[in-house]
Amino acid sequence: MQTSQHVLFERSEMKDRHLVRKKIREHIADKAKLPILIFPEGTCINNTSVMMFKKGSFEVGGTIHPVAIKYDPRFGDAFWNSTKYSVMTYVFNVMTSWAIVCNVWYLPPMVKEEEEDAVHFANRVKAVIAARGGMSVLPWDGGLKRKKVKESFKEEQQKKYCQIV
Repeated sequence: MQTSQHVLFERSEMKDRHLVRKKIREHIADKAKLPILIFPEGTCINNTSVMMFKKGSFEVGGTIHPVAIKYDPRFGDAFWNSTKYSVMTYVFNVMTSWAIVCNVWYLPPMVKEEEEDAVHFANRVKAVIAARGGMSVLPWDGGLKRKKVKESFKEEQQKKYCQIV
């Protein structure tokens, strides 16, 4: 990882967030360095949706080169359901799959518009990726895979549903 200039951080540590933002800005400013590959969802789900992007990647400036990635599950499943399978079972399933096939679409570069904040920019990029990959857009993050849903989020969804009914 040291030879390929990874930027490692602990997401829950506020000091690390500021340090990472600084490192990314410095990296972007140095035109001799390769672009940074960032997965702003922070986690994967079942190949049907694009979850909420973490806004930090979209706060630092620079040009975003979106990439839509979608696995074709016909020959092997690339996803690990950690609540259902151990890591050893997952590795065995991947290693014994006939193939892991993945469609990759390189989309046109995008830049943050003047009136746009990081969240709106992230949502705009997310929508373009989801549209190209034929996936739906989800307004929540991958933390819901392992955490209980907040009561305020439930109430908000209930209000929306009541308005429809």
